[in-house]
Amino acid sequence: MKHPISRSARLALPLLAAAAALAGCAGGSSSNTPSAAELDQLTQKIVAESFHDKGIVKVQQAFAEDETLRACNAADVAGQPLDEATAKRIEALNMQTVKWPADGQYLGDWKAGEALAQSGRGMTWTDTAKTPNGGNCYNCHQIDKKEISFGTIGPSLYNYGKLRGVKDPNAPEAREMVKYTWGKIWNSKAYSACSNMPRAGHKGILTEKQVADLVALLLDPASPVNQ
Repeated sequence: MKHPISRSARLALPLLAAAAALAGCAGGSSSNTPSAAELDQLTQKIVAESFHDKGIVKVQQAFAEDETLRACNAADVAGQPLDEATAKRIEALNMQTVKWPADGQYLGDWKAGEALAQSGRGMTWTDTAKTPNGGNCYNCHQIDKKEISFGTIGPSLYNYGKLRGVKDPNAPEAREMVKYTWGKIWNSKAYSACSNMPRAGHKGILTEKQVADLVALLLDPASPVNQ
């Protein structure tokens, strides 16, 4: 659960590298090297011409931008982080989108959460609309000490609850950490404006039940995360 970069920008990185190489060859000298903005424009052109709808994946959805992504992508192109005022405004906008559990139950089933965290299925052109989405957490985080392969884009989640002093996630003193964990999974940009972590709940990637199961995985003392 990266310098900030949107999902669309990550998809375009290989194309950006190719564009930069082509521009370098065409320019011939450093004086003709295109600016970051020009390379970004060229990349967007290549993306528009190269990607097409396939299966349940629609280009318009995959590369759709909102105010948050536009601000973060512009900062990335400029090679500068968002200024503090803009970052706080973006975080406040995203905080408004966090949907807290309707029944007040933040923790679900950690076993279901573990299976979810290790699943990368859903929302690809080989899936159907009925394919349950996975959390894909393993791609960016270590989850269990027994894992021998895991992503390192995000921090390790091993001992997530234990390191944060959560002995009983249902205790009053654990309430704020439980809420933070839920909110971070629901919409990470509410806490870090240009976080690369998917806005899983806000974007409909995960259901409310799935978010609760992931919260349990991270905070339940019986979960392998906290062993």
